[in-house]
Amino acid sequence: MFVVDLTYITSQETVDQLVPSHMAFIERGYASGQFLASGAKVPRTGGVIIARGKSVSDIEALITADPFHMAGVAKYRITEFDPSNVAAALK
Repeated sequence: MFVVDLTYITSQETVDQLVPSHMAFIERGYASGQFLASGAKVPRTGGVIIARGKSVSDIEALITADPFHMAGVAKYRITEFDPSNVAAALK
């Protein structure tokens, strides 16, 4: 599993213009089963995605389709982790 940590690097106004297309990307991630959870940071300086994948490179490739990535409005940090405990709904 992976934590994808997005941090905005442009104005909020620029980010807001891309939110509808970014949310379509997020919905595709849920539909494919790759995304398990996502949401905005508080305060709204970026967002977080919990994702499934085989490797960091798989997640990096997935992220290239994010409109935020394509427009260069966010930087991404991907952290792989081995979930030793999970909620029953995720087993």
